[in-house]
Amino acid sequence: MNQFTKAHEWEQRIWGVSLIAAPLLLALATLFWQDGRLGITGGTLQVYAYLFWIPAFMGLFYPLRQKMPRYATLGLLIAIYSCLAGNNFGMDGIYEQAYPVIASDDSRQAMGLSSLLVLFVPGALFPLSLLTVAIMLWRTRSVPVWVALLLAVGAIAFPISRIPRIELIAMISDIALIIPLIWLGWQYLRPAERITAVEIPT
Repeated sequence: MNQFTKAHEWEQRIWGVSLIAAPLLLALATLFWQDGRLGITGGTLQVYAYLFWIPAFMGLFYPLRQKMPRYATLGLLIAIYSCLAGNNFGMDGIYEQAYPVIASDDSRQAMGLSSLLVLFVPGALFPLSLLTVAIMLWRTRSVPVWVALLLAVGAIAFPISRIPRIELIAMISDIALIIPLIWLGWQYLRPAERITAVEIPT
């Protein structure tokens, strides 16, 4: 096994671990909501969830690199940008509980354009990225239909739950993401000889 192959194998393992860890940590963060707010514990879990979402997106876009190279490159960049919102909203939850005056809704409004660029614009792009990659994985037949369908359901339910902060819908969204992403993560964690170099086996 040459050096490149070893590096690629380790890269796939990181993607696999991240595809499992990212939705699980996000679901744990939801369990710590307090009246729709993340708080310190939930915020901390969400910050680490989005650390893993970055390599998780790399694993999601990997099967599309040969079939849709432009989308796989630009879409991944947008998806990584969207992860900034998850991290920033997590930190916002921490500060909101620790320093309620500083992290008030009025202070966010005072941020103006900065608030849009670091919170709301990337925040809107996160579920959109998930939905789009689910559709593209389905169109290219890179994953089973049920995987793409559950990803799409989780993506659609994400803003429906997070904007009005409805915990039940947030849990449905989390579960809809956990199931297909754990399956995808396992594909990358299987022995190297059972993983193709181009796309995830279906």
